[in-house]
Amino acid sequence: MTDERRWPHSPDPQTDVVIDARGLRALAHPVRVQLIGLLRKNGPSTATRLAEQLGMNSGATSYHLRQLAASGFVAEDTERGNARDRWWKAVHQVTWWTDTDLAEQEPEAALGYLRSIVAAHTLIAQTALNAYETMPVEWRHSLDFSDLALQLTPEEARQLAGELSAVISRYRRIDPGAPVPEGTDRVSVVVQVLPDPQATGAGEPEGRS
Repeated sequence: MTDERRWPHSPDPQTDVVIDARGLRALAHPVRVQLIGLLRKNGPSTATRLAEQLGMNSGATSYHLRQLAASGFVAEDTERGNARDRWWKAVHQVTWWTDTDLAEQEPEAALGYLRSIVAAHTLIAQTALNAYETMPVEWRHSLDFSDLALQLTPEEARQLAGELSAVISRYRRIDPGAPVPEGTDRVSVVVQVLPDPQATGAGEPEGRS
């Protein structure tokens, strides 16, 4: 999920999709967000293979893939498989959320989508942690779980997200159709700039009334 105001670039019509109300409702389910993520990172797959990766049955993944296809996020890969073995592929590589009014127009769908994103981020972290003991030592030394508390205005928070995006964009993006460069492995970078509603003073310095 992205907000165009926070990023130093704009959606690429060749690879990106700008989410609308229909798309928001379609993605308001954690399984669908995870399915899109797997197809974008790993390339085309079948409902059965995706079900194995998610610990689900293929009937459930098939249902969610059909819902995603109806909303234009995935499509059948007609170059693979057959009538009994359908392959699916992601239509886009990045989802943008540029219409900030959508949250007010579709509050339940917006909250469901955001919960799906948080669930996907949690799964990424948990999967890495589960593999920690067998992870090569050089990757264990590269793994990082950090959080910092800052005192910012909303504009400063947006600026921070944009600066983080600029740094990340300097590094190599995953291309599912290209050979994996020698010596590299997949790295997940999760960026969260979150206001803390439970902070003392609700945004006001401590000691002031």
